[in-house]
Amino acid sequence: MEKVALTVNGVQRSLEVPANETLTSTLRKRFRLTGTKLGCDSGSCGSCAVIIDRRLRNSCLTLTALLDGTRISTIEGLADDEQLHPVQKAFVESGAIQCGYCTPGMVLAAVTLLEENPRPSETEIREAIAGNICRCTGYTKIIKAIRETTRV
Repeated sequence: MEKVALTVNGVQRSLEVPANETLTSTLRKRFRLTGTKLGCDSGSCGSCAVIIDRRLRNSCLTLTALLDGTRISTIEGLADDEQLHPVQKAFVESGAIQCGYCTPGMVLAAVTLLEENPRPSETEIREAIAGNICRCTGYTKIIKAIRETTRV
């Protein structure tokens, strides 16, 4: 077992985890943060994406034991009280949410992009979400939602 101290969505947490436990498992099973989805379990689909120290990472490929002292943001940490984050709001308003399985990873990819580049081109948006697979929307509405966020 490894001792780890994390800050998850602004809350400090300390725990002991097996050396091989993934962050996806820690978030879902230990912290009950089920917005982080487990899709492919091989880092190919982006459903498990979270922000670790301001970088988008696939939590299914990330061992919790290696994250001591890091800051992690999940989809649950974006909304402020009852107010959705602007990217979340744009996804809802643009109809970019269908089954919702890819949505947390897509939203976090967009948030990460917009923090680095508040006015991305469509090509930059496509590159930023390239690691996230959506089987429902065909990406048009997702790209539209991210573009709408840049106009706020």
